[in-house]
Amino acid sequence: MLTIDPKELTTQKLHGYLQSSVGPRPIALASTVDKNGVPNLSPFSFFNLFSSNPPILIFSPSRRVRDNTVKHTLLNAELNREVVINVVSYGMVEQTSLSSTEYAAGVNEFDKAGFTMIPSDIVAPFRVKEAPVQFECRVNDIIALGTEGGAGNLILCEVLKMHIDESILDEHGAIDQHKIDLVSRLGGNWYSRSSQGLFEVEKPLTTLGVGVDAIPAFVKSSAVFDGNDLGKLGNVETLPTEEEVSIFVKESFEVKGVLSADDQDKKLLKAKEYLDNNRVSDAWKVLLANKGF
Repeated sequence: MLTIDPKELTTQKLHGYLQSSVGPRPIALASTVDKNGVPNLSPFSFFNLFSSNPPILIFSPSRRVRDNTVKHTLLNAELNREVVINVVSYGMVEQTSLSSTEYAAGVNEFDKAGFTMIPSDIVAPFRVKEAPVQFECRVNDIIALGTEGGAGNLILCEVLKMHIDESILDEHGAIDQHKIDLVSRLGGNWYSRSSQGLFEVEKPLTTLGVGVDAIPAFVKSSAVFDGNDLGKLGNVETLPTEEEVSIFVKESFEVKGVLSADDQDKKLLKAKEYLDNNRVSDAWKVLLANKGF
């Protein structure tokens, strides 16, 4: 048996062992606003329910290991003492992953991840329309667990109002666990879907993804693509150039045939096929070749 003294490992390696051992962990998609009212959105898997009366949720934005800086979510929670915690279902997991990209302060992750902002009833932060359950919370306390990179900051949140999508309820008005279709985090790229088991989601780029807001309107409005497809498309650093698109079309007889057909759905479905096989760059090339439609 491998025996480890935490003090003898780098924080990064210890972090990997811990996250791979303690799971599956539920995901809090936390919405806050800064001093100017600009929205911020970020997921955290150091999260759980700790009390029903009063209803208390706790999540923990850790200090970054690489440079010991803190996340915008923590700064906003300290400033405004309000947060909305949105739960994450399978249908929004790719967009949720994209929202974890560390965009600069003032960038709206709702736009980048392609989520819909809806006003809260009591608190200033916005709710995520796509989330099946949303908790409007007051921050009761913030407990710093350390001062070095990797140290957590427990944010104790009291639920002031809870919003539940009626489509996830059963005939008795209770939440149906199959319908809510929750996902949770494990180690590395691994997630767990409550109804089906393990799956992988590629980590967001260390550089910035273009975001869902860079995707053409005809793609975002198409019924062919779901939120997870949009999340994959938004998680690329740059779009293919016209030359790359042209070469790709010329070299692929199958794609050339699809693009020459007078059937827009076939073209979009081809891009969807590439996305389902994690060939995101090729999906973009099909879409950009089809951008006139």
